[in-house]
Amino acid sequence: MTDILRLKMLIAYDGRPFRGWQSQATKDAVQDHMEAAFAKTIGGRVVVHGSGRTDAGVHALAQIAHADVPAARLEVSAWRGALNNFLPPEIRVLRVSRAAPDFHARFHARGKIYTYRMWNASYLHPLEIGRAWHMPSKLDLDILRQGAQMLEGKHDFAGFAANRAPGYAAEDTVRTIQHICLTRRGDLLNLRFEGNGFLYKMVRLLTGTLVRCAQGRAELTFIKELLAGKGAKKTSFAAPAEGLYLTRVLY
Repeated sequence: MTDILRLKMLIAYDGRPFRGWQSQATKDAVQDHMEAAFAKTIGGRVVVHGSGRTDAGVHALAQIAHADVPAARLEVSAWRGALNNFLPPEIRVLRVSRAAPDFHARFHARGKIYTYRMWNASYLHPLEIGRAWHMPSKLDLDILRQGAQMLEGKHDFAGFAANRAPGYAAEDTVRTIQHICLTRRGDLLNLRFEGNGFLYKMVRLLTGTLVRCAQGRAELTFIKELLAGKGAKKTSFAAPAEGLYLTRVLY
């Protein structure tokens, strides 16, 4: 019987060329490329489990994943280079370590941190193309911060979740957001969300709604209505994918 080793991986990727994290029939998701790299390395199928799904176009600075491999195949220290050798340049394995046999990248995660980047100026810096949401209009940052405070805590966020395709099981929509922090450096705005979990497109819908209020195109009472409605009323103001980054997975 072959001894099995469970690997824990820290992965970064530019989300623009890929259809999100989760495997697709078209084989153009990040998970597909990771599994293909394993197959080319050891000549057999390996299933890679991520901490969660990121949407098409969303970036990751610190996605966590695990996979089971034959223990005798490679030293743990050799896996990073072996995988990167077969990955597209937009995906990089930053670190590989030995994990406990029962470690699970998704089920053991107790929270995640996402960062949403906005470029708040009349022009978009060319190096920010595809990496930040260009927001040329004036924003009331005090209003944005007030809205962010309203979203902190334990709430039913059904009003901030996009509908999934048919076939997905219904999920509990109650989540806890520990903190939302807004920082500004020059023209760059960063919105940092820390929570115990996020629904489908939730961070993008939270960001889009906060920006809508900061533009004066919606009132803060709209946020109260969405939280109280438990899905009866939904926001459609989703920020674009390219500004969103999975920054950290908490264990």
